Amino acid sequence: MLKVLIVEDNRFFREAFKKGLLDYLPSMVIEEAANGEEALQKIKEGLPALIFMDIRLPGINGLQLTQKVKKDFPDINIAILTDYDLPEYRQAAVQYGADRFYVKNSLKWDELETLVQSISPGAP
Repeated sequence: MLKVLIVEDNRFFREAFKKGLLDYLPSMVIEEAANGEEALQKIKEGLPALIFMDIRLPGINGLQLTQKVKKDFPDINIAILTDYDLPEYRQAAVQYGADRFYVKNSLKWDELETLVQSISPGAP
């Protein structure tokens, strides 16, 4: 089973995204965090294979957190989630070490399924 962490301060989006992932890809174990500190604690408790990371978080932002996670745990895949499809956000995501970049209002479940399969071959 693929372990996933969703780091998102908007509870409604976080819960809806988790439900969508589990509906579409039920063979996951999904943890949630509302901020960077909570995310770091959950990562230390049990390394996820994939993190969906919002850029805008209270405290440490998603880009800074991505950089820290990649430094300490380079094998964790990080997919940035944002409301803003801005070239400078895409560039910053790459610069800070993110593996993928998704715009929330144009997420495609088949793209997420491809991502999950690339991390966990044999996953539905």
